[in-house]
Amino acid sequence: MSAVSRHIVVLGAGFAALTAVRTLRKADPDVRITLVAPSPEFHYLPSLIWVPTGLRKPEELVHRLDGFFARQRVTYHAGRVTSLKDGGRTVLTDTGEIANDGLIIATGGRFLKKLPGIEHVLTICEGIGAAEAIRNRLEALQSGRIALGFATNPQEQGAMRGGPMFEMLFGIDTWLRKQGRRDRVALTFFNPSPRPGQRLGAKAVDGLLAEMKRRNIDKHLGHKLKGFSETGVETEGDTIQADLTLFMPGLTGPDWAAASGLPLSPGGFFQADGGGKVTGADHVYVAGDAGSYPGPDWLPKQAHMADLQAEAAAHNLLAELAGKPASARFKPELACIIDSLDKGMLVYRSEDHSFVLPSSRLFHWAKRVFEGRYLRPYRG
Repeated sequence: MSAVSRHIVVLGAGFAALTAVRTLRKADPDVRITLVAPSPEFHYLPSLIWVPTGLRKPEELVHRLDGFFARQRVTYHAGRVTSLKDGGRTVLTDTGEIANDGLIIATGGRFLKKLPGIEHVLTICEGIGAAEAIRNRLEALQSGRIALGFATNPQEQGAMRGGPMFEMLFGIDTWLRKQGRRDRVALTFFNPSPRPGQRLGAKAVDGLLAEMKRRNIDKHLGHKLKGFSETGVETEGDTIQADLTLFMPGLTGPDWAAASGLPLSPGGFFQADGGGKVTGADHVYVAGDAGSYPGPDWLPKQAHMADLQAEAAAHNLLAELAGKPASARFKPELACIIDSLDKGMLVYRSEDHSFVLPSSRLFHWAKRVFEGRYLRPYRG
C-alpha cells in the first residue's frame, strides 16, 4: 500500500486522539489523517477540579484546535460517531460516512447511569457544565453536608476514575476553610470498598485515609450503593443525609460500541491487546478510556495512560499498514498528583516500582506547570 493511498481516521478530540495524531504525523509525514469529533476543541479535563473553587475559569480549559489541525495537516470532520461497518473500514456519523485504511478509536468512555436517583448527583468529569454547576452549588451552600464518592463498573472492576474525587474532597475542604465555612459544612466520603483507591497502592490508600482523618472528613466505606435522592445517598449500610452529592460513576464504553460489530469486553469496552489492536479486527486500534486492555489490575483510566496507549496504537497501525510487525506495547504506568488546591501528593506505580511522596506545595505547582506545558502544542 503506497503512502499516498493510506488514510487513517481518528475518532475523538481528547488526550488519546490528539496524541495519536501527533504520533502519526511525526512518524509519517505523508499519511492522510481525518479526525472526527463533535467540535474542534480540546477540553483539558484534569483541571476541571479547580473550576468549582475558582482556581480556573471554564474558558481557560477549552482550546480550539483549528491551528493544531492546520499544523498537523489534519482534515477535521464535524460529527458524532453512530456506528462502524465493514469491520471498521467505514465510520458512520450523524453527518455522513468516512472510509479509511486504518482506524484509531479514541472517543473515551461514558459513565454508567443505572443507579436510582442518579439524576440528583453532579459528576465533575462530565465536563465544564458540571464543573460550573458544582461551583454554583458550593457558593450557595452556607451550611449543611456534602457527600462525595465514586464507584466502578461491576462487570469490569478497573473501570473507574477515583482520583478526581479525592481531589475534589480535599480541594473543597481547603476552599471551605479559606472561606471560613468549614465548621458549618460537613464532608462525608463514601465508597463501596472499605479501602478506596486501591489501584494507587496500599501506601497511597493509607495516606488518603489518614488525610481524611486529619481534615475531620467523615467516612462511609464498605457498603454497596443503592441509589440517590435529593437529600442524600442510600447504601446497604445506612443513609447519608446530604445537601449536595458529588459522585463519579463507573465507566463503560461509548454508546455506539454495541452497534460497531467489534468485540467488546464484559464491561462494554473495545477488547484490545497490549498494543491497542482491537481483537480480531484488521487495522483497527483503540486508545484511552474506550478500550479494555491486558495488564495489572491497577491499570488506570487516566490521561497519562491514554497518551501511552495512543503512541503504541499509532506506531502499530502504521507498521501494520506497511506490512511490518506491530510490535509496540504500552507501558502500564500510573502517575498522578492528587491535588488539594494548595498542595499535592505524588503517586507513581509501574510493574517495577511504586512510591508515594507526601503532600507538598511543590507538587501543586508542578501540576499547574504541567498543564501549561502539555497544552503548548494545541494553543494558537
